[in-house]
Amino acid sequence: MPSDLRRITRALLSVSDKTGLVPFAQALAQRGVELVSTGGTHAALVAAGLEVQEVSELTGFPEMMDGRVKTLHPAVHGGLLAVRSNPEHQAAMLAHGIPSIDLLVVNLYPFEATVAAGKGYDDCVENIDIGGPAMIRAAAKNHADVAVVVDLADYDAILADLADHDGSVTLTLRKRLAQTAYARTASYDAAISNWLAGQIGEATPAFRAIGGTLAEAMRYGENPHQSAAFYRGPEARPGVATARQVQGKQLSYNNVNDTDAAFECVAEFDPARSAAVAIIKHANPCGVAEGESLLDAYEKALRCDPVSAFGGIVALNRTLDAEAARKIVEIFTEVIIAPDASDEAIAIVAAKKNLRLLLTDGLPDPRSSGLVVRTVSGGFLAQSRDNAVVDDMDLKVVTKRAPTNEELGDLRFAFRVAKHVKSNAIVYAKDGATVGIGAGQMSRVDSSRIAAWKAAEAARTAGLPESLAKGSVVASDAFFPFADGLLAAAEAGATAVIQPGGSMRDEEVIRAADEAGLAMVFTGHRHFRH
Repeated sequence: MPSDLRRITRALLSVSDKTGLVPFAQALAQRGVELVSTGGTHAALVAAGLEVQEVSELTGFPEMMDGRVKTLHPAVHGGLLAVRSNPEHQAAMLAHGIPSIDLLVVNLYPFEATVAAGKGYDDCVENIDIGGPAMIRAAAKNHADVAVVVDLADYDAILADLADHDGSVTLTLRKRLAQTAYARTASYDAAISNWLAGQIGEATPAFRAIGGTLAEAMRYGENPHQSAAFYRGPEARPGVATARQVQGKQLSYNNVNDTDAAFECVAEFDPARSAAVAIIKHANPCGVAEGESLLDAYEKALRCDPVSAFGGIVALNRTLDAEAARKIVEIFTEVIIAPDASDEAIAIVAAKKNLRLLLTDGLPDPRSSGLVVRTVSGGFLAQSRDNAVVDDMDLKVVTKRAPTNEELGDLRFAFRVAKHVKSNAIVYAKDGATVGIGAGQMSRVDSSRIAAWKAAEAARTAGLPESLAKGSVVASDAFFPFADGLLAAAEAGATAVIQPGGSMRDEEVIRAADEAGLAMVFTGHRHFRH
């Protein structure tokens, strides 16, 4: 036998997810592999008519402490860790009656699913697997002799190798399985440690681990020369990671990033209050609006910047209906994401075979906590999600003139959108719709001027005699460091301003607003988005 092949004579199977277990075990048994198992897995295999040794027979100890102690025994770990070519290891196995275990099949207690289901603290703790990770790590370390399977998707790979090599598996496969095994236990431990950090209110633990499960490998990353893959984390948050793709070609790296930005933005708008649509390009909104219907909201959002909307992402806060679908597909759109869609709407979108339609079965909660991670050279930054919502803020009128009720409604709307615009962010809004957006500029005054220019361009495109910014309100994601940005908004036609406040020159900016006849409110909350 070639030196890299290892014959499978005994397998230990202990799985919480029993999908595909019985046919896999039957295939092993047909090859003469001796089966050892635990608890529910043992019961499932016996019920299928297979001859299976209970692990307690192997160890000579019964399962105890509600099943917490069953595989933590030298008879198990010795069989996994023994180096087959080491005479001392072999002598120890012989002296203590430890049989070799050549294949370990384990998937862990469903800790992540338990947390996602909102179970209590004690239930979550009981779903922390101990024996499983210990066995997985032992088998993976000894991959020179042992194959370890932690993903039921690898059942077929094991059976194929056994078929191709007369009951043996290759070192190449064992190495790949070992890598998967360590990645799985790392991801599992990351979920547990991050959950515990949240439970004790620890925002900056000494060690922070991030884990995920491969959703799909991508053709390339942000650019064609970059490799990329999409991973799902443990958080059960409605969005692009958990969505069902109804149709369309594979999502690209940039599609995923932009679609996430679009859906998080539109989720700021309560569907019980109004329909809302966000159109996103390069992770920035190019049009956001509320309306009586999705069609109304879409048309208002599109009017803000119809040029940039071409090839964009459309996110909706309600079930996509046929009326809105017909309008959306009139221009080239990369992705539509919504909580749901009617059968008629799905059929309309289906006519555009490359258009991706994602359905999420819900909206993410903009107030919920969470972790946001960004890599830097040599490390990564981790922060809590920006879950501040303008409806919860105590708005302070700082000018002589207070905003009207209509202005106040638009100010709140604009600040919701500004939260999702790359800083420096300036958003003009009127009648529940953006009319000009300036994003990602190095100076706030430049963002103000760009937003005003966008509003004027949109008016020209629509054949209107004056800029859409006339009579609008303006939101700034951070304070105006000087009065110039605010004055640029006034020159464009804005009548009211919402901003965090907090600048050393607040008094100067307030005086400028009073002189221009603007109403201005401070939120006390900044929304930088880099």
